[in-house]
Amino acid sequence: MSDKQSTSDEGLIRGAEMKAEVFLPEDYQPAEDEPFMNERQLEYFRRKLIAWKDEILEDSRETIETLQGSTRNIPDLTDRASEETDRALELRTRDRQRKLVSKIESALRRIDEGEYGYCEVTGEPISLKRLDARPIATMTLEAQERHERREKVHRDD
Repeated sequence: MSDKQSTSDEGLIRGAEMKAEVFLPEDYQPAEDEPFMNERQLEYFRRKLIAWKDEILEDSRETIETLQGSTRNIPDLTDRASEETDRALELRTRDRQRKLVSKIESALRRIDEGEYGYCEVTGEPISLKRLDARPIATMTLEAQERHERREKVHRDD
C-alpha cells in the first residue's frame, strides 16, 4: 500500500471515529459533577449550536422572501419612508445575524479542535451555566468583564 493511500485511510478512520454518534438523552443537561467537556457535553453544545444556526438561517430565508415580495412602488411618501425604514432595520438585523452565524461556526470549529469551553484569554474552563446561556462564549465571565472594562476605558479616551 502506498504512503498516500495509508495516510488517506488513516484520515478516513480518524474521521469515522470523530463522527461516532454520541448517545444523548433528550433531557440531558451538562452537570458540574461530570468531567468538563466530555463527549456528552460536547455533543450537547454541538447540537445546541447547530439548532441555533439552523433557526437563524431559516429566519434569513423568510426575510429574503419577504423583502423580495415587498419590492413595489409605493406612491405615498410617508408609506414609502416607513417601508424603507422597515427594510433598513431588517437588513441591520440580518447583518447582526450573519455575524452571529460566523460566531456559531467558530464555536463548532472549537468543538472539533478540542478547544471549546475554555477561555481564550486565561485557558480556564468557562462555566457550564454561562455556556448554556451563551454557547458562543469564548471567555470566562471574569475575563469578559475585564475585557469590557478595558474597552470602555479606551472608548472614553
